[in-house]
Amino acid sequence: MKYSESLKKNRDFQNVYKKGKSYANRYLVMYVLENDTDRNRLGISVSKKVGNSVIRHHVTRLIRESYRLQEDMFNSSLDIVVIARNTAKDISYHEVESALLHLGGLHKILK
Repeated sequence: MKYSESLKKNRDFQNVYKKGKSYANRYLVMYVLENDTDRNRLGISVSKKVGNSVIRHHVTRLIRESYRLQEDMFNSSLDIVVIARNTAKDISYHEVESALLHLGGLHKILK
């Protein structure tokens, strides 16, 4: 991710949950909050309800890769938290990419 870093600390996630705005679709929920840096920070959350560790890591990799390939389309200076819903366990890469871009459009954070 050339323009982005990862959100790693729990307090950063909690800050985005409390102060950010959220939209959801069938597969993903996205919280967005402005930050003070010039780059985006992406956090991905996949709960145990989605599946075992193999499935959770697969969904995480799909989300991260679809964001990485499309990150030129996103505005900068944002904290983005993407939460995978239970329905995301059986979807393809193209469906993840479509869901991510759909939520970006709802948030009006696409260039």
